Amino acid sequence: MTLIVRDFRASDAAAVAEARRAAWPYRVTTAEGVAWEVRNAPAEQRFRLLVAESDGLVVGSAPTGVLTGEDTERHRPGRAFTDVHVHPAHRRRGVGTALLHSAEEYLAGLGAGTVYSWTLDERPSTTFAERRGYRRGRGSRCLRLDLTTAGLPPLGPLPPGVEVRRGTDFAADPRPCYVAESAAGRDEPGDISPDPGSYEQWLAAEWRRPERSAELTSYVLVDGVVTAYSIGLTDGRGRYVSGGTGTLRGCRGRGLAKLAKNHSLHLAHAAGCTEAIAGNDTGNAPMLTINQWFGYRPAAEEWRYLRELAV
Repeated sequence: MTLIVRDFRASDAAAVAEARRAAWPYRVTTAEGVAWEVRNAPAEQRFRLLVAESDGLVVGSAPTGVLTGEDTERHRPGRAFTDVHVHPAHRRRGVGTALLHSAEEYLAGLGAGTVYSWTLDERPSTTFAERRGYRRGRGSRCLRLDLTTAGLPPLGPLPPGVEVRRGTDFAADPRPCYVAESAAGRDEPGDISPDPGSYEQWLAAEWRRPERSAELTSYVLVDGVVTAYSIGLTDGRGRYVSGGTGTLRGCRGRGLAKLAKNHSLHLAHAAGCTEAIAGNDTGNAPMLTINQWFGYRPAAEEWRYLRELAV
């Protein structure tokens, strides 16, 4: 077997997406999305998509880069990421080890001190991480809802002053969506503080993301102000994935996030999606409760592992 690790080429997009879907079945992945993440990564992220090629066949990849954002308690300089994805049919052949070695070598050269990496809660994956010096951090729950049998709550009348719109209604000016998403997203639990960046960065990295569906995304407006949202992602294969649900601080506890998500799920069902997937930090009790109320059931667990690099 001839194994090499190299940088991504545009012609790799379909193969990388296929391997990633097989390795990480609870996320939405498309060839268009793989190519997009390489083209639109912020310059300061120093992003590289490492690809493992075995005898001419792409069998795995590792998106790798520096975490960018505000210097807050949850986001300190010198932190980086890499997520190793290896097609299950090609594991135990040194592919993951080669990808991780190349990723860590690159990040160490950039001066990264801590590397974060997601893994599924399955023995081969967690053992792989722990044997290479990674320790377990925060967890996330993957939940699944069968949209072919789910009895979604009916879309009843809205309270006075409240309206629901699709993402398509903001095509001409999505700035109100950016304001709401960036404000509410900062309160999302986790060991890494999300940073939406500038409006222009958000447009490139989020709004124009190929898997993001404006048709399946819902925004709740209160007195004309975007107050809550539920982002819908899809792979065009019948899968709907929640890309984030939130409510502005000060407006929580009124059922607005649930209202946004219910509309988004109805849109997904009407569009022919057959399953819905959601991932929530284990400390995000409000969102876990909402998803369980809709009928989502546990499908898998994920862990974010971290390792201190000797630089």
